[in-house]
Amino acid sequence: MISFLAIYLISCLLIVPQLSKLNGRVALPMTGDLVPHNYMTILMNRHYVQPKLKGILLESTSDFKANNTNLKVKYLDANFPFIDGFPLLPHLSHNDGKKVDLSFQYLKDGKATNKKPSRSGYGVFVQPKKHEKNQPAACIKSGHWQYDLTKYVSFGERSGYSLDESRTKQLIRILLSKTGAQKLFIEPHLKDRLGLSHSKIRFQGCHSVRHDDHIHFQIQ
Repeated sequence: MISFLAIYLISCLLIVPQLSKLNGRVALPMTGDLVPHNYMTILMNRHYVQPKLKGILLESTSDFKANNTNLKVKYLDANFPFIDGFPLLPHLSHNDGKKVDLSFQYLKDGKATNKKPSRSGYGVFVQPKKHEKNQPAACIKSGHWQYDLTKYVSFGERSGYSLDESRTKQLIRILLSKTGAQKLFIEPHLKDRLGLSHSKIRFQGCHSVRHDDHIHFQIQ
């Protein structure tokens, strides 16, 4: 058992990153200012992207850090290292190296923090307020029962966190300013709350899952 785990770890950290380059994909960094929220992402090889996307993420992180010295940009699921079209379940489109999910920025007891309310990065939602459009409720009511299933994969919720609206908006604007940015998914109520009107911010559709727990970003 120990030997198997050692072989698996060596493969994940040393062999797969080299082989992935043959498929036009590279691993996102494990340390620095752009980091995984959960290191299971690394162990499951879900952190691979095309070099162009990696460059955009590193540049965007650098831009974000210019005004937020102590904060990091944390990624969630990206893509597997091999085979275009191979699904990264439960995602519908993370299969070509062009997509990545990023964490929102949060406040902990009113102060900016690198920690997140969900241990996995998914499933703890920034719920619509009473006066805001409730797209999740509309999707579920229309029969799309899977729309909020990610609430079951948070693997634990931490209390005392709230969305850092200013810094999340800043990060989104930086991402969308980059050449090659194609589209970005967040829930409609957050788009309105943050005062975002960019044409590349889209609604992902009721066939997917809700996006008020993370940012989905993709390139052309």
